[in-house]
Amino acid sequence: MNWYEKLNEYFPVEEMKSKEHMDMLLKEKGDVYYKDESPLHVMMYAEFDTFIFIDYVWVSSEARGQGTGHKLMEKLKLKNKPIILEVEPVDYEDTDTEKRLHFYHREGFNHAQCIGYNRRSLATNEETPMEILYWSPNEDTEDSIFQQMKKMYEDIHTYKDEEIYGKSYQPVDEVLSFDENRDTEDILDGLNTTEKA
Repeated sequence: MNWYEKLNEYFPVEEMKSKEHMDMLLKEKGDVYYKDESPLHVMMYAEFDTFIFIDYVWVSSEARGQGTGHKLMEKLKLKNKPIILEVEPVDYEDTDTEKRLHFYHREGFNHAQCIGYNRRSLATNEETPMEILYWSPNEDTEDSIFQQMKKMYEDIHTYKDEEIYGKSYQPVDEVLSFDENRDTEDILDGLNTTEKA
């Protein structure tokens, strides 16, 4: 399997960019959008002047539990910039969602409690709510993370969307919201429960 097939098999259809979209980002935004790949992992990420956005991370089932994910996070942390990513809210029917949250929690990522993120999938036309996690070497505020997410959404997620998919994603202000009173109880429960064996 090539790198795209590995990601496509692992991530839900509503979260996946098309291969054309990712190839275009790698070619036309190669100064920002990167692929870090080995036979045991694929990581797609965007590195801007002031932050890093992790788009996808896949680790082979044979390599899980051997520190591969930790090494990838350490490599990015050495750049000394905030690292931002999207995760699915905890779904107790799908243990992978819980394991992912626990992994990032162990790696020192915080849950952005004030940032709401809900994008309609162009593939399924369904609303896809996601939670934002971030790691910051300098105690960045959630408002700063919010502004960086908006930049990433416009520069990466919606890059040439109409040309590639024949339709556009929603504008950033419909997808991302900032609310200091947002209810985040469910995801915090997921982060605070002990991992199931």
